[in-house]
Amino acid sequence: MADLSLAGDFPETTEAEWLALVEKFLKGMPFEKLKTRTYDGNLIEPLYQPAEGKEPIPGRAPRTPWGIMQRIDLPDAEAAHKQLMDDLFNGAPGLQLVLKGAVGDYGYALDPSKLETVLKEVLFDKGVEVELDCGEDADAAAEALASLVEASGVSPANAVIRFGLDPLGALAATGKLSKSWADLAPDFAARIKALSEKGFKGPFAVADGRPVHASGGSEGQELAFVLATSVAYLRALEDAGIDLGQARKMISFRLAADQNQFLTLAKFRALRRLWARIEEACGLDPEPAHVSAETAWRMMTRPDPYGNIVRATIACAGAAIGGANAMSVLPYTAAMGIPREHARRVARNTQLILTEESNLHQVADPAAGSGALEAFTDDLCRSAWVLFQEIEKAGGAYEALKARLVQKHVAETRAERDKNVAKRKEAMIGTSDFPDLDEDKVEVDPAREIEPVQSPEIAPLTRYRLAEPYEALRDASDEALEKTGKRPAIFLATIGKPADFVARVTFARSFFSAGGIAPILPEKPITTETGEPQTFTIEDTVKDFKDSGLKLICLCSSDKVYAEKAVEAAKALKEAGPSFIYLAGKPKEGREELQSAGVDDFIFAGCDTLSVLQDAQQKLMED
Repeated sequence: MADLSLAGDFPETTEAEWLALVEKFLKGMPFEKLKTRTYDGNLIEPLYQPAEGKEPIPGRAPRTPWGIMQRIDLPDAEAAHKQLMDDLFNGAPGLQLVLKGAVGDYGYALDPSKLETVLKEVLFDKGVEVELDCGEDADAAAEALASLVEASGVSPANAVIRFGLDPLGALAATGKLSKSWADLAPDFAARIKALSEKGFKGPFAVADGRPVHASGGSEGQELAFVLATSVAYLRALEDAGIDLGQARKMISFRLAADQNQFLTLAKFRALRRLWARIEEACGLDPEPAHVSAETAWRMMTRPDPYGNIVRATIACAGAAIGGANAMSVLPYTAAMGIPREHARRVARNTQLILTEESNLHQVADPAAGSGALEAFTDDLCRSAWVLFQEIEKAGGAYEALKARLVQKHVAETRAERDKNVAKRKEAMIGTSDFPDLDEDKVEVDPAREIEPVQSPEIAPLTRYRLAEPYEALRDASDEALEKTGKRPAIFLATIGKPADFVARVTFARSFFSAGGIAPILPEKPITTETGEPQTFTIEDTVKDFKDSGLKLICLCSSDKVYAEKAVEAAKALKEAGPSFIYLAGKPKEGREELQSAGVDDFIFAGCDTLSVLQDAQQKLMED
């Protein structure tokens, strides 16, 4: 059979030819404009050459699907059991048991004392994977689960259970630990030793990066924390007399997967490379560790929850291609309350489609040799290793948390991320961009309020979602709608032909809707009776504004029309009595003249959207 060359019919091109085309497209702008940086400070180039001599990173075996782990987190034990059985019979071979107080407790979780009810009828020796997500009471939960397996008559060696012991992850998330790590480490190791002696295969401990990710940290910071935690657990196990070759098999990893697909992919690859370096430093030949993934909490939104399905699918694909061994997907309504059956089924089917129909598991490390993805992986390894060394110099994960070293790095990244969210450089479709103020409501059951730990021993890594500032504005708008029957609104003043203002109107609609402010346009045909484009005059716009009864105006048209008529339009609109006038665009010239004519502020891509929206909503609420 002849070799198939997919690019065989295309002429060969050089990088110089590509750069010439780019230079023509940039029209004088510097080439550096095409380069960006990650939150770890790593450069992302616009073009990469294939990476030569790169081998696949050992991880999940080729053609082996990852474990589809369905979250079981319903507070009612009988309901949780029913959901569990439905998941098992409909394609999810794994169960992630989320217990109250766990890192993954989002206001709904299992009562640890009800595990027997939840797990009745589960056949532990039939290939069902069970993964515990537990908090400070992990020892009791692990013992309860072990006892259930033994009571069922199943040999522990035949049960696939990851016990999820992670005291340092719980400390990072809640700020609370029952005793210092020096005192707790022997108990931690003893618990693992006892479970191992009963015949369970493990892994027993997990180094979990979700606390860092959910509080706004970067990929490199998440990896560094996971490395430092895993090394702390290795030392505790070694001090308990467990051989390092055996101890490493007792530890698994869990990372967040988010909608930045390529960095997610690179993060999972980087973890395997970094762990291999730890193993080599211990005098061991590297062996692939077990790495779980969960789609990220911080990317979830309450408005347009169906957009979460897309985000979760992208995140799932990134983690799968990056080599995750197991994965759980947050239901699309997770940020709204306790997800119902449909959202849970979609979460399950997201993974089933990616395995059974997209076959993402068929190739081992498909990113190997990709210039971009290899570069991302290398950069993340370097960034994570530098911070890992800093944590180790501080005395390890526990001492670094006590000294607020980890929190300091994460807070700095979060501050930078918050600025980008405010400017919509880090966009959330359906919330900060292209929101629908008239979207249908989705039903959920109310979640409980998670109270912060009183008098924490350390400053916890505070979990949040990127969409929260915009959601607060939407909540205020919804409240106004419920009380008055109307949302806060702004009049979009259009001048010129539709071709002149449609682009800016589209921008302004999305911009103000993100703050719960309804954009109002006059109900007029955009064409004349003869089919010609309608011309919207300044006089017409002023009249329409007066008829609207609104207080805020956003002037929308093209730069060409602005140059000819914006000053005149601003003066006429100002005389009509608005409390504030915005102009959609960023004029290069004549800004002061426009301000003198009555324009109070300018909205454009890259402006501080959140600040403008908060100020606009306050003006409207005062009126």
